[in-house]
Amino acid sequence: MHPKRHPGVAAVLSALWSGLGQIYNGQIGKGMALTIIQLLNYLLLSVLIGFITFPLVWIYGVVDAYRYAEKANRRHGD
Repeated sequence: MHPKRHPGVAAVLSALWSGLGQIYNGQIGKGMALTIIQLLNYLLLSVLIGFITFPLVWIYGVVDAYRYAEKANRRHGD
């Protein structure tokens, strides 16, 4: 049985730390990838491109975590 995922919790976790919402949803690889990408984006802040890429990846992570939790719950009938 698939444990119910709360979309709001997934989104908040991802907002606090990029990739944490994906890990909560069981997407370990995707969560680790987002964390690594954000660490690289943090380094890119020193050359200004990070000011564009960091928030874009952050927003993507929050929205993706929320939507995946909703979709997983629908798929498993929770």
